[in-house]
Amino acid sequence: MPGTPRKKASIAGPRRKKAEPKVSGPELDRMQAVIISSLEDDKAEDVVAIDLAGRASFADRMVIATGLADRQISAMATHLNEKLVESGFKKTRMEGAGGTDWVLIDAGDIIVHLFKPESRTLYALEKMWSSELDETGGEPEA
Repeated sequence: MPGTPRKKASIAGPRRKKAEPKVSGPELDRMQAVIISSLEDDKAEDVVAIDLAGRASFADRMVIATGLADRQISAMATHLNEKLVESGFKKTRMEGAGGTDWVLIDAGDIIVHLFKPESRTLYALEKMWSSELDETGGEPEA
């Protein structure tokens, strides 16, 4: 076959890591409890958990919460990561923790969104992922 192994490897692209095993039902419930407890301890407002099982490939659940200031949101994200590690879960990945209106925390099977109130209203993730859309077939109301 034409082409060296090096060329074939570069054409194939980067090697992908094996997919990490999904967290089981009871462990997923425990992870969600740690997340919600951490957010409530940090005075998060309007904490909502949404089940995404069978509806999204990137996670099984989503937790959305509101913080009133950049500093509070940043502290909630840091504390959440610490509590998950203390509870035996892997370290999370964060986006936007440097002081924005929206911080995304990827805990593997659960995605956490921390918003300022106006950003939460603007992005309306609860509406986008609510089960009511599935029941109506996603068609807009007349």
